[in-house]
Amino acid sequence: MSEFPPPIVKAIASEVAALLRDKAQTISIAETAAGGIISAALLSTPGASKFYKGGLTLYTLESRIAFAGWTQENVQRYTGPTPEVVSGLAANVRKTLSSTYTLCESGTAGPTGGSTRNRTPGYVALAVATVNGTYTREVETGLGGDRENNMVAFTVAALEFLKDIIT
Repeated sequence: MSEFPPPIVKAIASEVAALLRDKAQTISIAETAAGGIISAALLSTPGASKFYKGGLTLYTLESRIAFAGWTQENVQRYTGPTPEVVSGLAANVRKTLSSTYTLCESGTAGPTGGSTRNRTPGYVALAVATVNGTYTREVETGLGGDRENNMVAFTVAALEFLKDIIT
């Protein structure tokens, strides 16, 4: 088995885990294009049960209806990952799981995509919901349609964003 999580992910996940443990704060995760890597990376750190409240991999629009408060209207208006989409998902999951923070990502990992910026492989929208509001960030990895490396890059970008919010 190759190393899991990848060293670049392990480093930032360990930093975030230490911050959450030291501050006695909690996290929940709602991820799409990262496919569960964010949750798995945090859960691979010792003491995760002290800060990890739960996570959802909301890969399909149907899963967002079932688990994240989406309606048919949300599905009909959906035009791909955007800051508004991840902001809503993060706020809903944070409310449901009562965590200090909820980190959400939605992107286009590739290899295929679309013609708009948010459908281009390597694009990801991030959100962190907190008691003080929800913060968003957009990232473009520059990795084109390299699906696996985009998934890892999305994870790193998401955890770095969360670290910025926590500190």
